[in-house]
Amino acid sequence: MSRGMQTTIYANPVPGVERADIDRCLTEFYHERPFVRLCADGKSPDTLNVRGTNFCDIGFVLDGRNNRLILLSAIDNLVKGAAGQAVQNMNIMLGLPETAGLMQVPYPL
Repeated sequence: MSRGMQTTIYANPVPGVERADIDRCLTEFYHERPFVRLCADGKSPDTLNVRGTNFCDIGFVLDGRNNRLILLSAIDNLVKGAAGQAVQNMNIMLGLPETAGLMQVPYPL
């Protein structure tokens, strides 16, 4: 694992919830969030893919056998942590593009 933070969250969805329902919910909620990327079907987020960026990658698995939703996320807590969040919030407060100063190419890893 490269530096960063990964989370795993477990939830029990209501009966009848399908993978497409969860995918649609996440897509609708995050579609205008410039720093959130939803992983493709079956792909898990990895700290290697967010290292040196302000992105949060999110993925999920729906385990129908156990009626369990497993949400996964990954961030680089040195960038997406307090420093990146401060710049992002400052941009919003000052009416600047939310992404200003935060879309640079990651430094050599």
